[in-house]
Amino acid sequence: MAGWVLRIIIQGPMNVVSRRRLAGICLLIAGMGSSFARAGEPNRQVLVRDITSIAGVRDNPLIGYGLVVGLRGTGDSQQTIFTVQTLANAMQKMGVIIPPSTSVVKNVAAVFITATLPPFARPGERLDVTVGSIGDAHSLEGGVLLMSALHGPDGKVYAEAQGSLIMGGYFAGTGSNGKQVNPTNVGLIPGGGIVERDTAVDISGFKTVSLLLRNPDFNTATEIANAVNASFHKPVASAVDSSRVDINVAAASEQSVPLLIARIQNLEISAHIPARIIINERTGTIVMGGDVKLSPVAVIHGNLSIEVTTSYNPTLVGGRQGFPNPVALVPQTTVSVSDGPAQTMSLEEGANVNELVNGLHSIGLSAHDVVSILQAIKAEGGLQAELEVQ
Repeated sequence: MAGWVLRIIIQGPMNVVSRRRLAGICLLIAGMGSSFARAGEPNRQVLVRDITSIAGVRDNPLIGYGLVVGLRGTGDSQQTIFTVQTLANAMQKMGVIIPPSTSVVKNVAAVFITATLPPFARPGERLDVTVGSIGDAHSLEGGVLLMSALHGPDGKVYAEAQGSLIMGGYFAGTGSNGKQVNPTNVGLIPGGGIVERDTAVDISGFKTVSLLLRNPDFNTATEIANAVNASFHKPVASAVDSSRVDINVAAASEQSVPLLIARIQNLEISAHIPARIIINERTGTIVMGGDVKLSPVAVIHGNLSIEVTTSYNPTLVGGRQGFPNPVALVPQTTVSVSDGPAQTMSLEEGANVNELVNGLHSIGLSAHDVVSILQAIKAEGGLQAELEVQ
């Protein structure tokens, strides 16, 4: 926004009243200026590091298979064949040969192990490891994971995992009288993984640094390129498309690629938030942006309720002579229908979804009703936003 300057030229002396009036006028003009500035402000200011990632610098998933031991009779049953075979193989590696049919695995559970290998990981670094049961074990509480290899997508071993599990839930009691809070067949081993293979990427040889937008948008990509060019006072960046911005390393003339990336990531730009509404029909959750607008729309929602009830009334039926009459329960079905007045709501031009939702709640509609109405308004063309249903 271009700056503006207001000059007030005073000719002649001023008394106290005139000075007070002048001060009030200056405050009024200052308030108008701040209002103009707020009106011209972009959606929100963010750092480039918060909305982008560097191409070629990424995490990698790891997965492994292993055994958790030391359980209190809550492990896999004998019917879990792969647990019995794995235990026999582990014992054989230790020099103890046992027939798999004689292995008792109630204190052992077969598990899958997952972890995330961060970029620039070096051998010896620690990773957090998640362990989940794949058999019929009831709980992994109190268990210890035996040393297991973690493989990458290419099948190579990148880390080893071992350690005691920390559970996020618990089970108290026995049988039907027990109470469970959160799953007990998934556990975490903080720092339980050790990196064994160097996966660091040499970024010093990059000729082009590519920024990838987490939420693709042409306006945001252009804002990033303009901010980078303004910072270096020359054209070094260009928006390739809505999700990628390329920076020429040679043209930037920075001392090193890490310094170049650090300088770019600390730039502040205007992020453009798309008009979007996210709806989860299963839970009735609605998440929307504040800038979503509606065309003039009228909503009429009926209130029809049908209730069917069945009651059983005791009825005497005929019996044999000399014996009391038996009593039978005869079902009686009652159907009641109530059709209340339709709820009506109107919105003027320029109304937002927040006003619509508040209005719908004010007339007593549930979250699932609001979801249906938003879908109908979108189909009618009155909702100027992207509607995503999960």
